[in-house]
Amino acid sequence: MPQSAPPAPDLGVDDPQLWLGPSRLIDLEDPKLRLRVHSLTQLCKNDREKAIAIYGFVKRLPLARRFKARPQTAREVFDFGSGDAPEKATLLVAMLRIARLPARMRYVMLSGEILRGIAAGMTQAARPIVEICLNERWLRTDTYIFDPACMAAARQRLRDRGWEWGYGIHVNGHMLWNGHEDAFLGGVPSECDLMVVGQLGVYHDPAQYQRSRPTRRHSRLRALYWNMVAPLVDGAYRSLRNEPERPPRTSSSRIS
Repeated sequence: MPQSAPPAPDLGVDDPQLWLGPSRLIDLEDPKLRLRVHSLTQLCKNDREKAIAIYGFVKRLPLARRFKARPQTAREVFDFGSGDAPEKATLLVAMLRIARLPARMRYVMLSGEILRGIAAGMTQAARPIVEICLNERWLRTDTYIFDPACMAAARQRLRDRGWEWGYGIHVNGHMLWNGHEDAFLGGVPSECDLMVVGQLGVYHDPAQYQRSRPTRRHSRLRALYWNMVAPLVDGAYRSLRNEPERPPRTSSSRIS
């Protein structure tokens, strides 16, 4: 049964100026992050090009799951050079804010069915959708989570098995965000996605989400579970990414 959504923090939600500052996991003065943002955006002509350049950098980081005792800072994720959904979201929001682009995380609760092939036995899982304000519009995407090789392999696995959902995506999920409209791994807006069973509100970073009173106990239990299965989950991601590309089928190959 879908859970009722906890109230979002009272942060003026749609005021972009309130989504530009630092947070517990986001140090906007970190010199290494600032230097990388500058190198990514120095030739960009407008805010959309800046957002796409930063998004592309984070998307290309390998999707990985490792043991962690606490939420990772944006700088820690940058130094690791890989991360899971909350970690990549933290880095993406931090780099966007350094570029003076308002950004935040909207957490949703997903049915565990979408994780088959990755984490068996999980009934539900939270996912951060990153929202970016461009031209006075909040645009949403979670496609930053999957690096291109992992995404392509996951879609192929779904087709091979005849599954509609699994490996964290929908078989027709969006591959990329173009900076003009929303893009989702589920292929449709979260309000219409059958895998989304709850809306959990908007936050600056995963630490604020975990501290939110209605989700605190469940967050601890989920964190414990994810740490227990981290090696298996990371192995599944690496298996997807390293899967050799299969040759395209031709008319001759279909003849028995």
